[in-house]
Amino acid sequence: MLIYLIRHGQTSWNAEGRLQGQKDIPLNTTGRQQATGNGVALKAILGDTAERFDYVSSPLGRTRETMERMLAAMGRDQAAYRTDDRLVEVSFGDWEGHTLSELRQRIPERVKERSRSKWDFIPPGDNAESYEILSWRVGSWLREVNRPTVCVSHGGVFRAIFKLHGMDPAEAAGIPIHQDRILKLDEDGPRWL
Repeated sequence: MLIYLIRHGQTSWNAEGRLQGQKDIPLNTTGRQQATGNGVALKAILGDTAERFDYVSSPLGRTRETMERMLAAMGRDQAAYRTDDRLVEVSFGDWEGHTLSELRQRIPERVKERSRSKWDFIPPGDNAESYEILSWRVGSWLREVNRPTVCVSHGGVFRAIFKLHGMDPAEAAGIPIHQDRILKLDEDGPRWL
C-alpha cells in the first residue's frame, strides 16, 4: 500500500478555531496557496509515476477544491479524481460552527468531558460522531485501497489513520494535523514528508 494523504487547505473557520466537521466551508486565500503548494510538492515526489495513482477526495467542497488546485499545479486534469463519502470529516453535531472557548462559556461540563476522553467523545446532535466511529469508516476505506493513491481529506481522517496504525488514541486525538504538508502511508506506517 502506498498512499499520499493531504489535508484540505485552511478555511476561515480553521483560522478562527471553529469546529468545522461536515459543514461545507470554502478555502480561504491561505488554504488555496497551501493546496497549490502541496500540488507542486507532490509533482516533485511522484514525477513520472503520477499516472499510476488513483486520486480520491472527500466529497466536501474544501477537499475537492484542494484536490483540483493540486492537480492543476501538477499539470493534470483537474477533474481526474473521484470522491468517497467515507472520507468526509467527523461530525461534531450541534457543536459545528462554534469554538471550544464559546462552548466552554455555555456548557463547561461537556467540554471538560470531551477533554477527558477526546477520542471517544460524541458531541450532542443528530449524526454526531466520535473519532472512534470515524475510524470505522476510514478503516473500511483503507481495506479497499488496492493501488497507489493520492487522497485529500480532513484532520479527523488523519487522526483515524494514525490510530489505525498503532498510535495511542489519546495521542491521535491531539496530534497536530498539518495543512501544508503531505503524509506518506506505506508498509512503514504514516509519516510526514
